[in-house]
Amino acid sequence: MSALTSSTLHLPGLGDIPAQGSGMISLRTTSDQRFQVGHDGVHTVLATGDGTLEFVAFGDHTLAHVRSNMGYPAYYPIQPVKLEHPVEAVLMDLDGTSVRSEEFWIWIIEQTTASLLGNPRFTLQTSDHTHVSGHSVSEHLQYCIRTYCPGKTVEEARIHYFEHTHREMKAILAGTGRQGAFTPSPGLKDFLYALKDLKIRIGLVTSGLYEKAYPEILDAFRTLKMGDPADFYDSIITAGHPLRKGTAGTLGELSPKPHPWLYAETARVGLGIPVERRHHVVGIEDSGAGVSSIRLAGFTALGYAGGNIDASGTRALCHSMHESFDSILATIRG
Repeated sequence: MSALTSSTLHLPGLGDIPAQGSGMISLRTTSDQRFQVGHDGVHTVLATGDGTLEFVAFGDHTLAHVRSNMGYPAYYPIQPVKLEHPVEAVLMDLDGTSVRSEEFWIWIIEQTTASLLGNPRFTLQTSDHTHVSGHSVSEHLQYCIRTYCPGKTVEEARIHYFEHTHREMKAILAGTGRQGAFTPSPGLKDFLYALKDLKIRIGLVTSGLYEKAYPEILDAFRTLKMGDPADFYDSIITAGHPLRKGTAGTLGELSPKPHPWLYAETARVGLGIPVERRHHVVGIEDSGAGVSSIRLAGFTALGYAGGNIDASGTRALCHSMHESFDSILATIRG
């Protein structure tokens, strides 16, 4: 494989990918060996910089290959998107976009890996961060097992993970937890109220499991004195409830970001927006996995700076990048 160095490439559904600065990587074949450039009508194979997503371009369509640490990859057709006004709905990510909490959850993953290793001094490397944020818990844990403790299992890791999570979430809700774990993003309150004034429906979308995601937004709303988030948002979709011995789990470990389903469900089921109105929907994300999820669901992705969009090589999937909610609001207003 090699960094993209040829002239601008056109991928049906995705559009033009700039030759410089896109973060994309040119491949001769997909990682599963299913598609190869020059065979069966394939003219281009590109991967995001982190290798999570691969695009297979044919003459008139493009497929997206979502790789999986858990052994369940998937292919999705890429639908063309465009931003049409008026915007009817805004779908917002939680971690890193609405609430600054990525460092906290990376720390939990780090603590879990330390427990697996029996080494309380273990620390993750900066290069690990794109692999332990934005995806599902099991994807994060599988990466750490493969990288640092082969021989351990995801099932063992999940036991430690939820022990750490339960302890820390209980402490945070009691006001005695890790300081600064869940901080509202700058300008969040004014931005949300501005959307309400514009009569734009708002959906909150997260790959986080309910038991960790809801306390985050609840804590942030308490800080902002905005009441109950369940009363404010028009729809909140999380990755569900974890599977544990003696309890029933819900779908969420194999299907979250970068798969399209969380964003698709928030818009179609949560907000009742039909597919043919998708060009009037925008998603806001700070992570590569989230941007990919929005794009695969057929919506316009607005990138929010501060996350791993550039590091993951997904900037080319964004309609535009923004440093603030004021900038995003200007784009939404048109």
